[in-house]
Amino acid sequence: MNIKNSIIRMVPQDLIPYKVLANGEKIPVIGMGTFGSDRYTADEVSQAVKYAADAGFRFFDCASVYGNEHLIGDVFTDIMKGGIHRDELFIDSKVWNDQHDNVIASCKQTLKDLQLDYLDLYFVHWPFSNYHAPGCNVDSRSPNARPYSHEKFMHTWEQMELLVKEGLVKSLGTSNMTIPKLELLLRDASVRPVANEMECHPHFQQQALYDYLVEKNIQPIGFCPIGSPMRPDRDKSKGDTCDIEDPTIVQIAQRLNVHPAIVCIKWAVQRGQIPIPFSTNKEQIYSNLNSIINNPLTEDEMSKLATIDCNNRLIKGHVFLWEGASSWEELWDIDGQIAK
Repeated sequence: MNIKNSIIRMVPQDLIPYKVLANGEKIPVIGMGTFGSDRYTADEVSQAVKYAADAGFRFFDCASVYGNEHLIGDVFTDIMKGGIHRDELFIDSKVWNDQHDNVIASCKQTLKDLQLDYLDLYFVHWPFSNYHAPGCNVDSRSPNARPYSHEKFMHTWEQMELLVKEGLVKSLGTSNMTIPKLELLLRDASVRPVANEMECHPHFQQQALYDYLVEKNIQPIGFCPIGSPMRPDRDKSKGDTCDIEDPTIVQIAQRLNVHPAIVCIKWAVQRGQIPIPFSTNKEQIYSNLNSIINNPLTEDEMSKLATIDCNNRLIKGHVFLWEGASSWEELWDIDGQIAK
């Protein structure tokens, strides 16, 4: 494919659309991920954040478990000293699985590392307190892992709500959730989630969950927006498909004379979820942001892309399974019932 070189130019802020969350807060329609997929150092990720800010990105998706917030915090301080005001940025983070009983302390550590007074959005990273010990075989299961407990999750969520009351967080979100789990949360929460972070790309569109979120006025935020070809080896399985090699995506990319990854990003923005692509390559970062301001996909192309969903979940979460669980599908309530 003959793809023209990316144009390295900053996108003016008035050209970047925003969405309004259920609580009235504004969020850009595209963000910059900061998960290095175990393939990039914290220094490389923080440099990528600097490139992204220079390109015009203002939404940055962070997490304590990524192990790079302390360096990203230096970048945030530098760009704010350079004239970008805090209220121009939208910064989120997530509480990791082993801190579900210590949400407030975990959030305060993130704020210290990111050198911020508040977060725009804070997620529960996974609905399970289970976590995989570093160095363990990915197929081994922690003896402390347990199925989802709504009672335990609500204990975590009540701490999340305190963060809003204390002014440390403006908005709350969920991540890696399912409709049955969200139904229980929406029934019992005093402060509702305004966003849900989920795997979402053309080969895994999660239409039922997407429609449910839109109905409930919860903004979908999609990770792995191009199918995450650089995801960690532990998340690769036999039979996984590759979005950027899909003939429909390649054909559209040829029409636009762009990389197929750009088609995936355009699709996400035009569909309505907020993609959070990650790259350490300066040209790719600029290209990702520039992709949303010109040459939209046609209605016919959007219709064709809707047909290539093959239910290809890449991030299966199998490392969080408990003893006795039959497969990773139990994490995702495939049959519409919460696994117990």
